[in-house]
Amino acid sequence: MHVLIIGGGGREHAIAWKLSQDPRIGTIYVAPGNGGIDELERTENIALTGVDELFEFAKDRDIDLTFVGSEALLVEGIVDRFQSAGLTIFGPDQQAAQLEGSKAYAKSFMKKYGVKTAAYERFINLDAAKEYVANADYPLVIKASGLAAGKGVIICQNQDEAETALHEMMVDKRFGEAGEEIVIEAFLTGFEASILSFTDGKTILTMPAAKDHKTIGEGNTGENTGGMGVVCPHPAFSAEHEAAFQQDIVAPTLAGLQAEGMAFAGVIFFGLMINDDGVFLLEYNMRMGDPETQAILPLLRSPLLDPVMAAIEQRLDEITLDWRDKHAVCVVAAAEGYPGDYQTGETIEYIEQARFFSQVFLAGVKHHNDEYLTNGGRVLNVVGLGDSLEQARSTAYSSIDKIAFKGITYRRDIGE
Repeated sequence: MHVLIIGGGGREHAIAWKLSQDPRIGTIYVAPGNGGIDELERTENIALTGVDELFEFAKDRDIDLTFVGSEALLVEGIVDRFQSAGLTIFGPDQQAAQLEGSKAYAKSFMKKYGVKTAAYERFINLDAAKEYVANADYPLVIKASGLAAGKGVIICQNQDEAETALHEMMVDKRFGEAGEEIVIEAFLTGFEASILSFTDGKTILTMPAAKDHKTIGEGNTGENTGGMGVVCPHPAFSAEHEAAFQQDIVAPTLAGLQAEGMAFAGVIFFGLMINDDGVFLLEYNMRMGDPETQAILPLLRSPLLDPVMAAIEQRLDEITLDWRDKHAVCVVAAAEGYPGDYQTGETIEYIEQARFFSQVFLAGVKHHNDEYLTNGGRVLNVVGLGDSLEQARSTAYSSIDKIAFKGITYRRDIGE
């Protein structure tokens, strides 16, 4: 079986790493890949990014399975294009991908089908949004409705901050077209959790809950990023939380997908907030999370191909996943200045020393003249495993401390 993975970050490195361990799989192509992916056995980077050229490649090379990591291409409709020609692809069609591609659409879906979530309003007019925040209770949350690489969310403590956020999104286009429509939500207190799941349209099979660390600064300070670290399993997510999640989030989500004709084989990522009032859904992502995937897949003892093919063949209810009785801590190393402006082309040293103790997934990295060079904002991920959270954390940090590049930036409180 030949596989095409679409994407080029740490998530795709982790997916390729896991699939490359399966003897049923032949060549793994990753588009566009990165400087660490093509070092894997039977794995090759291909410099393709557009739907048309990826479609032609899959057709010409007789690709047996395409696994989409990129949310942007899902929203663009890559699954519809592949399926129209009978090509096997894992991911939501364009309609279902709108649950990630439009936060306004997702909130409407949640309200329609009784998915427990925060109260909200949606706006396309700046004056109307300003009038709303002038009379709102604070703090509140303002979100760019479209795709913003995990960074289009601003928590506002007062009216001045809210008006500034509205101007940045709707006038200055800080998040591009993503901010043309905005969602204003009630602010929920509590703790967050990320739960990835497989679905075949009939069943939603969840993975262990993970704890993401979104902001650039320690103590959850500074700007939001695409994610600076993950702990799995989530140390505060209990069996009671799981039961509430299944009842108030999973069951109505599945009912809504079926009612709207949005059954698909792929992944649903549930971003949750948990407090004394229950489990609330903050957002859907319709693909594997980054960096959650990097922490979760090293804990999965079962072959990744098993739930993927079961979802495609609509027999996910027959699958039981085998998980290691371990803890994982993933720490993300970023370029100096991220999530703002940053430099690329810096030499990365001592990756092999870190790999002696931990799994290292490369993200914004290119390989040139036998050197690793930085090539993105989030550069790499170091994943430590242990019998306890403390042991996993110690392993991850002792490993990432060995890696060096100019301006290396990472939080030192992941898993505290």
